[in-house]
Amino acid sequence: MSLKLIVKELKAHIPFTVYGAITGLVIMFFTRNISSDAAYNVFYVLHPMHVLLSALVTASMYESYKCSTDRRKCSIWMLLLIGYIGSVGIATISDSIIPYLGETLLDMPNRGIHLGFIEKWWLVNPLALAGIAIAYFRPSTKFPHAAHVLLSTWASLFHIIMARGGALGLGSYILVFIFLILAVWLPCCISDIVFPLLFIKDKAEGN
Repeated sequence: MSLKLIVKELKAHIPFTVYGAITGLVIMFFTRNISSDAAYNVFYVLHPMHVLLSALVTASMYESYKCSTDRRKCSIWMLLLIGYIGSVGIATISDSIIPYLGETLLDMPNRGIHLGFIEKWWLVNPLALAGIAIAYFRPSTKFPHAAHVLLSTWASLFHIIMARGGALGLGSYILVFIFLILAVWLPCCISDIVFPLLFIKDKAEGN
């Protein structure tokens, strides 16, 4: 996959990512009195859903190029590997690790990394496998990607809300906005587009 194509995809996703971050700030304002426990519960609804859609889109990219035309060239194990790493691995970076860096920068009192594939392994990992299975039988990369971006934004947001511990000032809202964009923009594009196409370079570039 060429650098030019990667840059093109990243540019194309900026407007929707910014829109998602704006919705995040609106949600954050109207949930300013929500408890950390409630935010934790919401996070563990949004994060697993994010993983499911991410696995579906990531595996669908590989399946569409490598499996749909000739099943003999399709490696189920490779499909599982790409779908799992591309969803659980990158969703963890997006929903947990990058928000935690923002929480640390803002010195939030309840900050912590919540690794869903460990903390709630019985929920997150089966949903990743379910997304891969759906991609194998019915691949889809259109609508799920848009939903993926919003879910990723909101999951990252509620990870931050868990750590907030009180009202935030205007400067904190600006930093949260920046971290929401960082948490979604690069990871989502890498997960849905760049990562799976690394394994199908010949067809992705039309050779």
